[in-house]
Amino acid sequence: QVQLVESGGGLAQPGGSMRLSCSASGSIRDWYLMGWYRQAPGKQRELVASITTYGTINYADSVKGRVTISKENAKIAVNLQMNSLIPEDTGVYFCNVRGFSHSFEYWGQGTQITVSS
Repeated sequence: QVQLVESGGGLAQPGGSMRLSCSASGSIRDWYLMGWYRQAPGKQRELVASITTYGTINYADSVKGRVTISKENAKIAVNLQMNSLIPEDTGVYFCNVRGFSHSFEYWGQGTQITVSS
């Protein structure tokens, strides 16, 4: 059974930083993409950032220049460094991993980030 274990999150002030980490336990073969999504209250889940197994990165326009996604080659893990946080970054952040041609997909349980003064 595959599980994505997320860590990080919590309360931050505007302008602050937050680091999220996600690692997979269980057996995953040939993953294609790992990413972070977020869901704000009353809104749909949206992509924050993703990275492919080849290192190709995609950021949402709303976080470009403030967020860095990275993967750990020794294990199936992805990190999200968020800087210059704004209140609009508030939401539940979910880690995601999927296989080639969407052969599989797993989600983390979500971790809350609240940006407020």
